[in-house]
Amino acid sequence: MLETLDLKARLGNKACREAMDRLELELPILHRAILEHGIPVLVLFEGWFSSGRGDSIGQLVHHLDPRATRVHVTHASSEEDRRRPWPWRFWRRTPARGRIEVFDRSWYYLLWNQHDEGSLDAARWERELQAVGEFERQLVDDGTALVKCWLHIGPGEQKRRLKAWAKDETQRWRVSDEDWKRHRAYPRRLALAEEMLARTHTHRAPWTLIEAEDENHRRVRVLAAVAEAMRHALEQRGIPVPTPELLPDAAEAGHPLEPIVVADPLKAPPPIPPDSPLARVDLSRRLERDEYAKRLKKAQARLRELEFLCYTRRLPAVVVFEGWDAAGKGGAIRRLTESLDPRGYAVVPIAAPTAAEKAHHYLWRFWNEIPKDGHWAIFDRSWYGRVLVERVEGFAGEAEWRRAYQEINEFERALVSHGTVVVKLWLHISPEEQLDRFRRREQSPLRRHKISAEDWRNRGKWPPYLAAVSDMLRQTSTTHAPWTVVEANDKLWARVKVVETVIRAIEARL
Repeated sequence: MLETLDLKARLGNKACREAMDRLELELPILHRAILEHGIPVLVLFEGWFSSGRGDSIGQLVHHLDPRATRVHVTHASSEEDRRRPWPWRFWRRTPARGRIEVFDRSWYYLLWNQHDEGSLDAARWERELQAVGEFERQLVDDGTALVKCWLHIGPGEQKRRLKAWAKDETQRWRVSDEDWKRHRAYPRRLALAEEMLARTHTHRAPWTLIEAEDENHRRVRVLAAVAEAMRHALEQRGIPVPTPELLPDAAEAGHPLEPIVVADPLKAPPPIPPDSPLARVDLSRRLERDEYAKRLKKAQARLRELEFLCYTRRLPAVVVFEGWDAAGKGGAIRRLTESLDPRGYAVVPIAAPTAAEKAHHYLWRFWNEIPKDGHWAIFDRSWYGRVLVERVEGFAGEAEWRRAYQEINEFERALVSHGTVVVKLWLHISPEEQLDRFRRREQSPLRRHKISAEDWRNRGKWPPYLAAVSDMLRQTSTTHAPWTVVEANDKLWARVKVVETVIRAIEARL
């Protein structure tokens, strides 16, 4: 299979930009349809070391909703893994309905290395390849869209890249003696890869082989393969496949969306009490777009440097996003993660607790998401739901939510004592700005899915939420984990402040 690839394949900058412009519009729309219809998607990236897997994953994740996407990095099996059948560690990470799970390496990487190193004899090799087929068949038959990408480069190109990394102080840590050893065994490993790919290329789970020596060609092929898989998954279910043209054209053709007729439940926005921490917030802060672009670009470059420093120094970080509905948390998270290596962070969206989570202490599910050393976890809403929505909606009794202030401070102190950087961000907007954003969402074909009757109902409870937010900021802004209130009436200002705040916190700890 691999011998048919043309490693000289190139894509010019103009053709690449045209293709990327199309895919940048199409992928978010397809992902939203996948979410709405509950289709699980599993994307595997396999191939040679230094073939561009990290960059490809970063490009892909950037165009998807980070709150419904997670990246897993497959390393050599741990002692815990070896005590169980190999599918165990992967079954635990298969996607839920509507989610996209991305694997940097997978079961193929483990089997490839084990066979190359001689720990799999011929009989077991046969059994394991059969098990791979069974595992993938079970996933696909249950509705998972499975995308398998093999990124291919030749031995000469791999050697060139390894040498370049070894000379770069910021990249040197990536290249180990084991990597050079496997490079020298390229012909033998190529033969094994050929057999593995041929044996596991099925109609249910075909391989997408991608020539990866040219960056433009690789990036476009990867995004196109994932877009095609999502389109196919929707078509199989008889779901109309959305395209970038359909949504704008409907309004332009004289068929505007019917408005959601909801009277504003907040007739008169309440004044902020003078003793509230929010009373001192200046919501008039603004950034011009030129200044925004310069500051954001500089901050994102620094943030990526810090991500690698955290990894090499094994420093974990937790970033918490809270804020009013429509305050811009999603956009801020996207700019925060835009330049990061997705293998080093996870975005954790917090919704209503499941039955299993309700059966435990409310902090249990958050302990399960705490990042390991060197990695970051970004929470889209968090444990503060206990003293916000659960307090206001009556899901927690007064004794429970009052006790939670101390419990949360103790929880965060435990994180900081371990060495974790904790950054807590409250995105603050005025009631008037929220109303304007709600109305604009109603009339936007691309954003109407972001507004619901629940949002309007919550707006009607602004006064009790304001009291809860004020108490939260007073009770849980500590020296070890302070709150930063982000003035978010201007989205440009808010996005830059978020990134720069995270940078300052990590730099202070480093």
